[in-house]
Amino acid sequence: MNLAIRSKLSIMMFLQFFIWGSWNVTMGTYLLNIGFDGISVGASYSTMNWGAIFAPVIVGMLADRFFPAQKVMAILHLMGAVLLYWISTISEPTAFFWSLFAYALCYMPTLALANSVSFNQMDDPGKQFPGIRVMGTLGWIAVGLIIGVFVPTLTGSSIEATNLPLRIGSVSSLVMGLYCFALPDTPPSTVGRKPSVAELLGLETISLMKDRSFAVFIIGSLLISIPLTFYYNFANAFLNESGMENAAGKMTMGQMSEVIFLVLIPFFFVRLGVKKMLLIGMAAWVLRYVMFAFGNNDTLVFMLYVGIILHGVCFDFFFVTGQIYVDKFAPAHIRSSAQGFIHVATYGVGMVIGSWASGAIVDSYVVAGNLHDWSTIWLIPAGMAFMVMLGFMFFFREPNSVPAGQTETTTMGDSYDTPH
Repeated sequence: MNLAIRSKLSIMMFLQFFIWGSWNVTMGTYLLNIGFDGISVGASYSTMNWGAIFAPVIVGMLADRFFPAQKVMAILHLMGAVLLYWISTISEPTAFFWSLFAYALCYMPTLALANSVSFNQMDDPGKQFPGIRVMGTLGWIAVGLIIGVFVPTLTGSSIEATNLPLRIGSVSSLVMGLYCFALPDTPPSTVGRKPSVAELLGLETISLMKDRSFAVFIIGSLLISIPLTFYYNFANAFLNESGMENAAGKMTMGQMSEVIFLVLIPFFFVRLGVKKMLLIGMAAWVLRYVMFAFGNNDTLVFMLYVGIILHGVCFDFFFVTGQIYVDKFAPAHIRSSAQGFIHVATYGVGMVIGSWASGAIVDSYVVAGNLHDWSTIWLIPAGMAFMVMLGFMFFFREPNSVPAGQTETTTMGDSYDTPH
């Protein structure tokens, strides 16, 4: 892969996550500010999880069979630009939900398409992809600093509770859509063959659940994704309500730690193994929520920062390690399906449930106006994550070796495509 191609792919990945990070972090704060209740906020966030469920079908119908991946990406991002701007004008919960759902159907397939465009240009994805993918995390950090630090510094006021982040996402989506036409050609991969819905959703992987530990891993991953949504959906609103200035910018410390731990994953993987790393990831989520429950923006503000910085351990030790485990466990002929299945189970089904549950729980602890009893709220997902961690500890068995007929090599690439 030459420098010109690498540069194009790096810019693509930077913009891909710049778009998502522009509005996702602060949307909960904005929606609560314009009068949405917690259930409506959770429902709005769940649209991206529904998009994750349907994305494989959309990719399979279009990019895998009929059109070059980069052109499908271009059209989807251009449609997304129009939808995001339209969404920024909506203040009614039902209309907001369905409009954001339409946007999710445009955006979520582009995650897999960006990976496909990347892999199609690589000689050794295992070595080359992480360096490209990390640009996505840097894009997320960059837009967080723009929204949380640079704009408030220039204007003297925060924009986190406004619709401007959505409009920044709209403009960046327009730029990305036009840029996609300049990406390397990635022709359809299954021309002449119609993949089944089971293949697209990775349902072939269900047969692997005959292995008890793999079944425990899948169920545990789905269940742990439920409390995880509390952070993704409401952390920014909590930090703003606690009085933290430039919360969106400070939350990028989580992505900074993610970059560091991503580099360290191979070191820990060899020394700790799958089970210990997954348990550490789950324990980090418990600790993060405890930090949020008992921290404040005064003498205990360090606890809020610890909760943010733990993101690298929370995300990399659980999600990335889990993807490596799936890649090692699944037979080569269904490895991609297996990655798709765990993606649907976690970012799809698990977080759909979590988005609705987190919204209902946040609504249950409104104390006055738009204020909430955050200490109690954060202890609930902490307890949920702790129970899942205990179940995983007792029922998951460390794999002694890679199953017969499978290889020892793995990449981090196929479905490492979600925030963060």
